[in-house]
Amino acid sequence: MKHIFKNVLTAAILCFSLNSCKDLDTVPYVGEVSELVYKDPANYKLILAKMYAGLAASGLKNGDNDVDLKGYDGGSQSYMRAYWYLQEFTTDELVCRWNDPGVPDLHAMNWTASNSFTAAFYSRILFQVAVSNEFLRETTDAKLSSRGVTNSQDIKNYRAEARFLRALAYAHAIDLYGNVPLITENEQVGATLPKQATRAELFAYVESELLALDSELPAPKTNEYGRADKAVAWMTLAKLYLNAEVYIGQKKYTEAAAVAKKVIDAGYTLASNYKTNFLADNNTSKEIIFSINFDGNETQTYGVTTLAINGSIGGAMNPADYGTEQKWAGFRTTKQLVNLFDDKADKRALFYTNGQQLEIDEFSTFENGYAVTKFSNLTSAGVKGKNAQFADTDFPLYRLADAYLTYAEAVTRGGSGDNTLALNLVNQLRARAGAGNLSNLTLNDLLNERGRELFWEGHRRTDLIRFGKFTSGYNWAWKGGVKEGKDVEAFRTLFPLASGDIIANPTLKQNTGY
Repeated sequence: MKHIFKNVLTAAILCFSLNSCKDLDTVPYVGEVSELVYKDPANYKLILAKMYAGLAASGLKNGDNDVDLKGYDGGSQSYMRAYWYLQEFTTDELVCRWNDPGVPDLHAMNWTASNSFTAAFYSRILFQVAVSNEFLRETTDAKLSSRGVTNSQDIKNYRAEARFLRALAYAHAIDLYGNVPLITENEQVGATLPKQATRAELFAYVESELLALDSELPAPKTNEYGRADKAVAWMTLAKLYLNAEVYIGQKKYTEAAAVAKKVIDAGYTLASNYKTNFLADNNTSKEIIFSINFDGNETQTYGVTTLAINGSIGGAMNPADYGTEQKWAGFRTTKQLVNLFDDKADKRALFYTNGQQLEIDEFSTFENGYAVTKFSNLTSAGVKGKNAQFADTDFPLYRLADAYLTYAEAVTRGGSGDNTLALNLVNQLRARAGAGNLSNLTLNDLLNERGRELFWEGHRRTDLIRFGKFTSGYNWAWKGGVKEGKDVEAFRTLFPLASGDIIANPTLKQNTGY
């Protein structure tokens, strides 16, 4: 399939030392054929590092050079940056001044199957799947035995993590694209055209994988920082269940509450200061369950946190106040997000307003819209990150706060659980922020609280769809391409499959509306 299999074998073995796997203790390695690489079990951790690095960076060299996916811009094709674009640019949380082809279409919600950002993430998902599959093919009992390699607990853990990373990619595929090819290690590469699976089939597959990994992954908080453990799989499963009514038309709120409660009881604690989760030393936060890791020297990528920090600095803002020398003047937010912070004491309202106007009269002027100061390349001690261009700040894909809100929402939607606990969990988040307690929970309260707590963390599109407010029922500035916002077509709750892959694989059926 076009763009995806850029020599799967090479992608799986060209491993490099990145602080996107800060504690993996990896060193650069370049091999030629899998049989040579897999002879030495010391290389297996390096290959695992490539799989994790694929979430952060676009390719094999600093500056997003020698990219994994040919045909896409190196800076914007990294997994988490592409995901963030689709989850944020299409919502009330973010507007972008840049006029790169495809960006205005995300804001206006009129993208087509040729949009480079929707296509890049689709291809990135299947690339991640391909790399994971290759590792799993090469580390079976039979393969290890033929090489005289002992199947150690480390290798078993690596295999479990590869399965998790594949399940995570497919969980994102379910959410953003619906029906995509389901490819596992059991398929021979290139033998046949990949078969498209339905959303329900993909849901069942990801659910079964995550349940099986409960006995395979390390216990919560026992793996190296930035690597998956049971709690990371639980969070993925809880979010799968929370969205099951959207995905497959079945309510699984009892299951979502039960799995979220396992995360809550796993020993994580809320950071005393909300801002701690978004600083250059956020690897010290006891709240972060799973992060995509960055280092300003080792992962010199224009990935998601470098983008979020540098891209949101403009106007009268001083880059040094955020640990950088960069001032890209791209991102602001809408008044709809700002207005969610109805409690003026709420410290999560991290906006820069000096010289900025609340209304966005047009996109090209940075001063239209409040700037967001949530992410920073300063440490909690106010020290600048290692590099003035690239951030040290890790991206918190899962935080304990999200587990709290997942449990509260699942119970409020009718799942079995403790309503008193649900309210208490939400109020713990509000108390940390300095906001007043809620006396009860409604679904609207929970959507707004998710906006206040989790904005710019890549959740908003999914949340708005689940609450029935993405395409209609709620409008924000420039939704649908007009200043006051307007409803758009219902089919836009899914993105199109990449048009290049539709051409390359005629067995694929495009999503409705595209």
